[in-house]
Amino acid sequence: MKKLVVLLLAISGTLLANAQKKTTKTKTDWSKIDLSGRPADHFMIQYGGDSWTNRPDSVRTGNGFSRHFNIYFMIDKPFKTNKKMSLGLGAGLGTSNIFFNNTRVDIKSPAARLPFTNVDSADHFSKSKLTTIYFEIPLELRYYSNPENPGKSWKAAVGLKLGTLLKSYTKGKNYVNKNGQSIYGTSYVEKQSSKRFINGTMLAATARIGYGSLSLDAGYQLNTVLKDGVGPSMRKFSIGITISGL
Repeated sequence: MKKLVVLLLAISGTLLANAQKKTTKTKTDWSKIDLSGRPADHFMIQYGGDSWTNRPDSVRTGNGFSRHFNIYFMIDKPFKTNKKMSLGLGAGLGTSNIFFNNTRVDIKSPAARLPFTNVDSADHFSKSKLTTIYFEIPLELRYYSNPENPGKSWKAAVGLKLGTLLKSYTKGKNYVNKNGQSIYGTSYVEKQSSKRFINGTMLAATARIGYGSLSLDAGYQLNTVLKDGVGPSMRKFSIGITISGL
């Protein structure tokens, strides 16, 4: 998945660079083109898979689809000299859910480092995850092959995303013994909430490419998921689908 992220970033960057080169070769009177009413990705919804890089053996993810769900409202500002290019700036919420395989993530531990404990031979939750919720500000440099009709246009974008942590918590479902037998019933759920170990600031590089209202998106967190010194230096990377242009 990490290679797909790098590939998508490279493809999007190449398309944007080629678009800028073509601008110097062809002269278009952009002042006569009015794009004030176009639905140019002002509202974006993203859904897809998440993972962490540089995981040690103790951080056993799996046993569920680790995923993200993001929603943003964007302002789109076309360039005056080339309206195939624009700058998108917005705000919204980004959530990430990382699932673990028979591993207890003790987010409320008083220890100096976040414990990831193997519970194969102990009572444990059959499903467990760590959820983070960030308020995010995305910034995108965008390209439209057909700026007057984005619904019938190829699109590419590269950018950055800055976030501040609103909430982080673990959620476990169906507490079972080491033989897999449910102790409190399959509907039993336990949540623990703490922001102590999770990085309060998130900075990620982003890219997306697609046609019309659908695009493939990718993201790579430039800083670590956990605060310095409290755990492994892991970074999140994502691949998903964006619905935009609403």
